[in-house]
Amino acid sequence: MSLLAELAFVKGHGTANDFILYNNENSASNISPTQVVALCDRRSGLGADGVIGAVRTKNVNLSGIQHGNATWFMDHQNADGSYAEMCGNGARVFARYLVANGLETEKEFTISTRGGVRAVHVHPDFTVSVEMGTALAASPPASSSTQRIHLATGEVFDSVGVFFPNPHAVCWVDQADLSQLILGEIPVSEPIEAFPDGMNVEFAAITAPGEVSMRVFERGVGETQSCGTGACAVAWAARRSAASLAKYFEWKVSVPGGELFVSENSETGGFTLRGAAELVARGRVLI
Repeated sequence: MSLLAELAFVKGHGTANDFILYNNENSASNISPTQVVALCDRRSGLGADGVIGAVRTKNVNLSGIQHGNATWFMDHQNADGSYAEMCGNGARVFARYLVANGLETEKEFTISTRGGVRAVHVHPDFTVSVEMGTALAASPPASSSTQRIHLATGEVFDSVGVFFPNPHAVCWVDQADLSQLILGEIPVSEPIEAFPDGMNVEFAAITAPGEVSMRVFERGVGETQSCGTGACAVAWAARRSAASLAKYFEWKVSVPGGELFVSENSETGGFTLRGAAELVARGRVLI
């Protein structure tokens, strides 16, 4: 019989997009994809959309990643054990975790992610802002002039592709239809080569100038209550969806788990994401 190891953890969420966080500063407690799946299971595990390890950048041995002046690397894995380039909600919760545990003493600092270095700001009300970088519009493959998303229910939607740096497909729907969508199975892109590594799919409806509602199917997780990079992708697409909306550089994005606020810098094209970051429990789990 093998011995069970204990892992100290903190549970947190950003607009109900929830994470298990743990201190892995020496990179000695790496969790396997199988363990991530077990921890994230909502019946037999702790339940979460992902797991985040806090690793000191000096102990990170990943090729091609530049850490800048960041002290901490956000080692984020989706609920299926896969890795994402970036996680906007996770970055906010990660920043709050670092400050709450005394691992960062300032309220403004940078963190390193697989998608690049990101500046974060923990505000007095414990909301957190993250500088999300710029968007990269996805061009349809040469074999197709359009991109579409197919649901298992048979519905087909035109989509707008954008990288943040995670791949996103934004689909516009009527507000009345948004809550009726069945998002239980992985959406399929057409053509398939539009997103060779899979994609997050946002279904969104513009409810007023500067306001949008969305639901999201996250790659590696399933439908989640919120998605930070997805909120940025939707805000980016919304401002470009009609000439009358081009002057709106700040968007309130309503998700099932709450509200996120996205602003686009008119000069640099950089995006900032702000929203709640809650820490709800700490404990030890057997792995």
